[in-house]
Amino acid sequence: MTVHKEGYKSIGIAALIFGLVNILSFFFLSASLPWLTAIIFIVTLFLFLFIVSFFRIPSRTLTVSEGQVICPADGKVVVIEEITDEEYFKDKRIQVSIFMSPANVHVNRNPMSGNVLYSQYHKGKYLVAWHPKSSTENERHSVVIENTKGTILVKQIAGALAKRICNYLTAGQQVKQGEELGFIKFGSRVDVLLPLNAKIDVQMNQVVKGGITVLATL
Repeated sequence: MTVHKEGYKSIGIAALIFGLVNILSFFFLSASLPWLTAIIFIVTLFLFLFIVSFFRIPSRTLTVSEGQVICPADGKVVVIEEITDEEYFKDKRIQVSIFMSPANVHVNRNPMSGNVLYSQYHKGKYLVAWHPKSSTENERHSVVIENTKGTILVKQIAGALAKRICNYLTAGQQVKQGEELGFIKFGSRVDVLLPLNAKIDVQMNQVVKGGITVLATL
């Protein structure tokens, strides 16, 4: 397991706060309230380890399969439905949404190889990630990838806690399946918009792994 580059600053700040709080606790509380010093240490250590864990990149053997769309994120499938896309396709698509809790790995990966046709950031609200309107009203970044098998749209969506979306793709770029698409900090959601003829290979409430679980077959 390694730590993602997006976490270096957050982990550094967390380490500084952890050290400062416990130094002050030791000097001012340890003599009179040793039990409180111990509690502060345990709580702050837990929070620090949580921050480190949030930015983890576990070692995985990624799924690479032409004609298949791989889950772009870890989490749970919360939406599988037919929708009308107003942003790019202007027609009906199948939307599959994956909700990422703060405990999930938050690296986002390219669901398939191909050419990036579109990459656009949108300012927006911070509704909870499972809210039906979060796909169209929240802060988000949309990417369209095309190859010989089809065209999909991947949408990174901020949630009530997620206030920073990192996206590494630009229009015209050639990308490979499984490589990093971006990162979202502290709980969020990723939508994948698929052609109507796509065969969906996941089910509602299924727990999936980014870069491994097959989402659909084109």
